[in-house]
Amino acid sequence: MTSATDAAAPRTDRLNELLGLAPVIPVITIERVEDAVPLARALVSGGLRLLEITLRTEAGRDAAAAVVAEVPEAVVGIGTVLTPQDLARSRDLGARFALSPGATPELLDAAAQSDLPFMPGVATASELMMALARGFDTVKFFPGVPAGGVAALKALAGPFPQARFCPTGGVSEDNAAEWLALPNVVVVGGSWLTPASEIRAGVWDRITERARRSANLG
Repeated sequence: MTSATDAAAPRTDRLNELLGLAPVIPVITIERVEDAVPLARALVSGGLRLLEITLRTEAGRDAAAAVVAEVPEAVVGIGTVLTPQDLARSRDLGARFALSPGATPELLDAAAQSDLPFMPGVATASELMMALARGFDTVKFFPGVPAGGVAALKALAGPFPQARFCPTGGVSEDNAAEWLALPNVVVVGGSWLTPASEIRAGVWDRITERARRSANLG
C-alpha cells in the first residue's frame, strides 16, 4: 500500500490540475440511472467537465459508472463519500477524484493512504487542521453559507494561508462570483446547475446554457 507521504504530492498535483479545468463543479444527484449520460453530456457541452456525482441515492454508483464509460470528456468525481469503503468504491468505479461533506479520522487516514485525489469536507478551523495534518490542503467548505459564508473563508485565510477551498452549500449562480473572487477559493460547487425538475423533464438545453454561463464565471 502507498504511504501517506508518497501519495500526497502526486495526488495533490493531479487534483490541482483537475481543478484548473473549470471554475464550477456541478453537484449532481441522480434519481434515475438513464438520466446520467444525457445530463453529463449537457454539462460538458456547456463547458463544465468536472462533475461531482453524489452517492445520496441508490442510483448514484451506477450513474457514475455509466458516465465514466460513456462520456469520456467528463471528469467524474464521487461526492458524499462518508467511509473508507465509499472511497475505495469510488476508485473502483473509475472516479478521477472524490469529495466528502465532512471527514472522520478513519476516512482521512484512508484517503491519505490512497492515490485518489480527495477533498475532505470541513466547516471549522479544527476540522481544517485535521485535514492539513494529513496532507490535504485543498478542502471542501461545507455547508458554505450556513458555516459562515464568504466572511468565514476570509477569516480562515489568516491562520491558514496554505489552505484552498471548494465551497458548496448555498452557493448559487447569483453569488458564485463573490466566492470565486476570494484568493483562497479555487472552485465552487453547486446543485443549481442541475435542477431536479429539469432532469426529470429532460430539458438538457437549459442545463447546457446554465453550464455555459457558469463556465464563464472564472
